[in-house]
Amino acid sequence: MAIEINPQETPNPNAMKINANQTLFEGPRSTSLKSGEETDHPLARALLSIEGVDNIFGIRDFVTISKTAEAQWDSILPQVEAAFKAVYA
Repeated sequence: MAIEINPQETPNPNAMKINANQTLFEGPRSTSLKSGEETDHPLARALLSIEGVDNIFGIRDFVTISKTAEAQWDSILPQVEAAFKAVYA
């Protein structure tokens, strides 16, 4: 089954919640990483490599992506979608 994602705005204009129809992060603990940090998680690594992404927070079936103040969602979101498709192809 192909992954389906649903971006959702948050009260913070620099953060976007991405809901998925599959488990993204296993286990009861959350994952929180800043740009430049190393990780073995393929989706987290792909998201953190996107220019303008500052940090991510993920647990189970969603990930919240925070961008830098100068970055634009119009350029980040297509890359986020591509990252999901590449990792969950």
